[in-house]
Amino acid sequence: MNKAQLIEHIAEQAQLTRQEAARALEAMLDGVKRTLARGGEVTLVGFGTFAVDERAARKGRNPQTGEVVQIPAARIPKFRPGKALRDAVASS
Repeated sequence: MNKAQLIEHIAEQAQLTRQEAARALEAMLDGVKRTLARGGEVTLVGFGTFAVDERAARKGRNPQTGEVVQIPAARIPKFRPGKALRDAVASS
């Protein structure tokens, strides 16, 4: 399912116009992005938790040359599915 299909699904399920559904989805995604950018986490009970993980600096290797390169530390978003989501996927 892509973003347009998700907007169509939201519009049908919530009895909204596509424009209203698109605005609602954008507002939700913006809220998640802003919260994660501040280092917070977003928990949707039954669905899962969006959080930020710290990845330490490490050494890597350029696969073409074999040269050792330093990979800087980074903050990355992660998602942990909730029990209800895991159960729904497992039972399908």
